[in-house]
Amino acid sequence: MTQRVAVVTGANRGLGLHLVDQFQQRGYDVVAACRRPADAAALVALAPFAMLPLDTGDPESIGQFAEAVGELVDRVDVLVNNAGVMMPSARPVDAHPDDNERANGPLGRLDGEAMLDVLRINSVGPVLTTQALVPLLGRGSVVLNMSSRLGSIGTASADEYAYAMSKTALNMATTVMARELAGAGVVVFAASPGWVRTDMGGGAATLEPDESTGALADLVGRVGIEHSGTFVGHTGEPIPW
Repeated sequence: MTQRVAVVTGANRGLGLHLVDQFQQRGYDVVAACRRPADAAALVALAPFAMLPLDTGDPESIGQFAEAVGELVDRVDVLVNNAGVMMPSARPVDAHPDDNERANGPLGRLDGEAMLDVLRINSVGPVLTTQALVPLLGRGSVVLNMSSRLGSIGTASADEYAYAMSKTALNMATTVMARELAGAGVVVFAASPGWVRTDMGGGAATLEPDESTGALADLVGRVGIEHSGTFVGHTGEPIPW
């Protein structure tokens, strides 16, 4: 293929949905991934190059997804590991109404299994997704791990235990992947999208989705190997680890 290819996970809503649109506007063929593509009406309306099922909390699903991507394209220029959850209730249909407290606190309400579910999706999932797609990543490819300022230890003020922990772990994974893949010329960096008006960010957030995702898509287009292993905001400003 001569067309640039971007893979976006968690593409059915929020930031992922807007990232699909932004990359398409910039001339990419977008492979959009989400858990249930058949139910993603807003994503269908964008008519991406391909829509594939992916549950980043399930290693078998990740393997099947990577195999399907490899059947469609011979190279991935951009991988955006965007899929993530604030609490386990974003996944199972029979989630307990107290799942947010079980994952994010207060301390006396925390449940280990709920916390692990968030970490599995937000931290381990992006690593395994990148691992599965490594054969399609080449010199000049970019991996963007969608992090959060809540994952910054240097500026920690959050009370979201599992979510903040998951983003801190993702930041560490970013630095390790960046070092391992540097020899292949693959750029790996983490970025916070800012506080965005999405289902997760809420209506009081300060950024419109297109403002954040447009800046992120532009940032992906200009980063080089010297930016690999960094943690930045949506416009490229450094964030303390």
